[in-house]
Amino acid sequence: MTILPFFAAVVVLQFFYSLTVAEIKSLTISNDSRPVILLEKFGIIEIGHVTVSVSSVSVSSPSSSPIPDSSKLGFFVLSEESLPEVLLELQKNFSFCVLDSHYILHFFTFIDLSPPPRSQFNKSYPITSPNDYSLFFANCVPETRVSMNVRAEIYHNLDPNGSRDYLLAGSTQLPGLYLVFSLCYLSFLCFWFCFCWNNKQIVKRIHLLMTVLLLVKSLTLICAAMYKHYVKVTGTAHGWNIVFYIFHFITGPYTQDWVIWNQIFLLADITCCCAIVFAMVWSMCCLRETSETDGKAVKNLAKLPVFRKFYVLVIGYLFFTRIVVVVMKMKADFRSQWVSNASEEIATLAFYSLMFYMFRPMEKNEYNDVDGEEETA
Repeated sequence: MTILPFFAAVVVLQFFYSLTVAEIKSLTISNDSRPVILLEKFGIIEIGHVTVSVSSVSVSSPSSSPIPDSSKLGFFVLSEESLPEVLLELQKNFSFCVLDSHYILHFFTFIDLSPPPRSQFNKSYPITSPNDYSLFFANCVPETRVSMNVRAEIYHNLDPNGSRDYLLAGSTQLPGLYLVFSLCYLSFLCFWFCFCWNNKQIVKRIHLLMTVLLLVKSLTLICAAMYKHYVKVTGTAHGWNIVFYIFHFITGPYTQDWVIWNQIFLLADITCCCAIVFAMVWSMCCLRETSETDGKAVKNLAKLPVFRKFYVLVIGYLFFTRIVVVVMKMKADFRSQWVSNASEEIATLAFYSLMFYMFRPMEKNEYNDVDGEEETA
């Protein structure tokens, strides 16, 4: 496998994935033959430090192949500004090893490893130039498989006393952001519960489901806030990542099938959005057709403007969160990546507020009101 297509795919997909956590990560890579492995994406504002430790390294290749050149396997950091130059080098020469590029920050290769059986190495590197960076492992030896344990630690020094911030540029505001929105949803939940309690005679099962939705959203944001806070202060999530991922499933970029799974998730997300739009358009067409055949033309036609408002709101929300937010993540400066998270949460809160207002318990609600004949049927 040539390195250019795989390297380009990894670089493109990282824009669709939130990788600016930069927590302390311990990874296990087993029998992996990928030419490039993305380990972390991070931003540096002032002075940052990257510490990479590897242990239990083993390299295997077919018996007919020569002994792998250890200088062709190693770690490097690539800035966003240098990415076009590296891609151009790979395009000109498909057999070019990215570790030989002059545009990368070279960390170390397997030549620096201690002798077997320990086969380990540990070194820290300062990064003084503000930019958006990615930490990679490169394997430029075809048909070679690598197994190793990797520990990556990336942080800012906040003060001379040694305080560290493991949430780097673009994401250090996320703990406070998620906490604020979790409080907003908890307040929303309390208000909604009181409103439903005062109108319990007309509360339907959909309103109970909406209550559960608010509760799950609140818990998700609380877990996300605690997760980001502990990562920011200590570099590890202290168990909050387990709780958080129960409510928010994700995959890591260092796993062997990460590129494929990201493509599957993106395709599934787009398919679901298209299915929602198709269902809304189809229901409006059916409503228009039945108005001409069931003798209730005036009543059914009167429902069209009502549902049209609902459909426009849903489509607008999907467009903003699935397209506008992604474009913001791709175009925004690495220092302002948190703005896309804030925009998405604001849009979601506004969407929830309007939906809950439209479908609130009422004696006669134009969105869920059913007449006697329809209810009997």
